[in-house]
Amino acid sequence: MDGELKYLLARTAQGKHSRRAFLGRAGALGMSAAMANTLLAGAVRAEEPKKGGMIRVGMQGGESTNTLDPALAASEVPFMVNMTWGEMLTDVDPAGNIELRLAEEISSSPDAKTWTFKIRQGVEFHNGKTVTAEDVLATMQRHSDEKSQSGALGIVQGIESMSAEGDKFTVTLVSPNADLPYLMGDYHLIIQPDGGRDDPTAGIGAGPYKVVVNEPGVRHGFERHANYWDDRIAHADQTEILVINDTTARVAALQAGQVHMINRVDPKVFQLLKNAPGIQVKNVAGRGHYVFIMHCTAAPFDNNDLRMALKLAINRQEMVEKILGGLGSVGNDFPINSAYPLFDDTIPQREYDPEQAAFFYKKSGHDGSPIILRTASGAFPGAVEAAQLFQQSAAAAGIPLEIKREPDDGYWSNVWNVQPFSASYWGGRPVQDQMYSTAYLSSAEWNDTKFYNDKFDSILIAARAELDTAKRKAMYSEMAHILRDEGGLICPMFNDFVEGVSDAIAGWEADPNGELMNGRAHVKCWLA
Repeated sequence: MDGELKYLLARTAQGKHSRRAFLGRAGALGMSAAMANTLLAGAVRAEEPKKGGMIRVGMQGGESTNTLDPALAASEVPFMVNMTWGEMLTDVDPAGNIELRLAEEISSSPDAKTWTFKIRQGVEFHNGKTVTAEDVLATMQRHSDEKSQSGALGIVQGIESMSAEGDKFTVTLVSPNADLPYLMGDYHLIIQPDGGRDDPTAGIGAGPYKVVVNEPGVRHGFERHANYWDDRIAHADQTEILVINDTTARVAALQAGQVHMINRVDPKVFQLLKNAPGIQVKNVAGRGHYVFIMHCTAAPFDNNDLRMALKLAINRQEMVEKILGGLGSVGNDFPINSAYPLFDDTIPQREYDPEQAAFFYKKSGHDGSPIILRTASGAFPGAVEAAQLFQQSAAAAGIPLEIKREPDDGYWSNVWNVQPFSASYWGGRPVQDQMYSTAYLSSAEWNDTKFYNDKFDSILIAARAELDTAKRKAMYSEMAHILRDEGGLICPMFNDFVEGVSDAIAGWEADPNGELMNGRAHVKCWLA
């Protein structure tokens, strides 16, 4: 069966695409109406969700310093926790299309500068209050305030004005942006009562589950929100997220049946787990990438010759093979790959070149003192080993890297975005504007390379308003060149999302947007 037709069949069975669309595609491929209807009927029966029970998830990426404030979610556990109790205006489906959530209609002015979101009526917060356009307005205002330290600050700073009237939330942008509906699906922008201004850590949202246990770094427990508006999801009565940062312990928990799914299966145990009874290993290529980040404003990384030396001193192919086990692809020192529709595949691939690395290192005038690279096992799977490979390949160019291993607990609050050279990861974003606005716009709260470039900023803002696809692609290409050659990002590899899933779970759907079905596996799946 045609791959697109398989996908459409599954989505139609789940009620996420129209029957007409499936039958139309089947007819276009020469399939009879009778056969298409038979396939669809069987798929609907197979996909009928079962209700009840508890789904448990074992995850790496949680710390004792985590908070329920969605503005501050910076690692995988708080991301998934917030996706459990929260809802945004929009989301992005596995095919990259906008999925309407708390917004039931979206319209814009012809120039894509003014956008209106009609708020879904009758949706209830966990505290019994009805979601209103005023709550949406207050949420966006809070995230627009630099004091919130929101990871979405780079996105909402593009808003010139916003208002709420009746069931409409209206946004006027500084400059047009055809991607705004995607940006409103950023996982930090969870709608909270009165925007969460009274207590952003209360964990009260309009999502499928209520928070009943919140033990950061240990476990998070939830029970189904009885008045949840979307009956297509939230099948289990309860769900629990257990923080299991140790890879061996996480795999053991899955094999013992203590959890139903885990994230970040280490490539070293991929084949072993794949052959284990009662378990499936799921992997999907996407936009996630494992990186080393340099602060462009901190010595010695404020010297672009030194930054270039380090970029040339890393063996990308070796890392893909030894760290990812081939479950990924090489990076090119900008955060975009072929998963993005406007990716420029003509940009030359940067290769490991110890001679050129030595040339730029000498040109930088560095004094030869150790260059400290901080890492932790929780930075990304294989982060410590990747840093050691980097140290070895840099040594061949005469560059003295020193590896400092940091504790996993507190890494995302004490090391990432604080120390000038560290290991990190990004899950990627659905569109280039969102990725660049979140992490590389000068004013972004999560500009973790401290990259401040006026030309880059001006092109990014201009690209938002450009509706000609070819011109917009060219602008993104120019931005990629600037970041690749002047930025503080070393991006050696794009990782597949690799997860272990018990046979007791049904309804799994590959999603390139993020780990564990973009943080909603336990919400969208059910117990078989």
